[in-house]
Amino acid sequence: MLLHLPDILTLDEVQQAQTLLATAPWADGKAGAGELARQVKNNEQLDHDSDAARAIREMVLRGLDRNPTFFSAALPKKVFPPRLNRYGGDSNFYGNHIDGAVRYMPGSGTRLRTDISCTVFLSDPKDYDGGELCIADTYGEQSFKLPAGHMVLYPGTSLHQVKPVTRGERLACFFWIESMVRSDEQRRTLYELDMNLLGMRQRHGDNENTTALTGVYHNLLRMWADT
Repeated sequence: MLLHLPDILTLDEVQQAQTLLATAPWADGKAGAGELARQVKNNEQLDHDSDAARAIREMVLRGLDRNPTFFSAALPKKVFPPRLNRYGGDSNFYGNHIDGAVRYMPGSGTRLRTDISCTVFLSDPKDYDGGELCIADTYGEQSFKLPAGHMVLYPGTSLHQVKPVTRGERLACFFWIESMVRSDEQRRTLYELDMNLLGMRQRHGDNENTTALTGVYHNLLRMWADT
């Protein structure tokens, strides 16, 4: 499931993030990347323990917590601490790749399965040319270049790339999620059921039908979830 989630960050938070990143200590994004990734990766990343990275990470996690649509779509079990990257100048693209299936959580060494990949855009699209996030979907390639503060969520199994930035710079936050529901198809079913139930309640209020369907949702979640 590919999903565009608007306003994960507020305008004030976006401006704070951009100010922090203006003087951030960027480094070669190939550091720590696997052998295959290094062949196609040409960007910059921010030290995970830098002050700017810590502050923006907390902003993004707060933004996720206050977004019920994110929870409905992702059903998160574990969230990899968000990281920051920059594309521009001579470090301006990331070729076709699929994210590694397992990541090690910083500090703890515990493992996280990358069921879902997420990108939060931090630059205004007018400030750079190129830089589209292109994701190979069941129905062809989907291209995303979203307003600052907006997020795209997509299956970790997807082949994807960031097109070359030919003007300006593209700032973004990226991370992965291990979902309580491993199957993308099952997550999509639960999300669609949840969103339709929400629409029914808004139009008609709670009734015996919405109560019964809510029971169906929770019984499917109970069947499929691994907590």
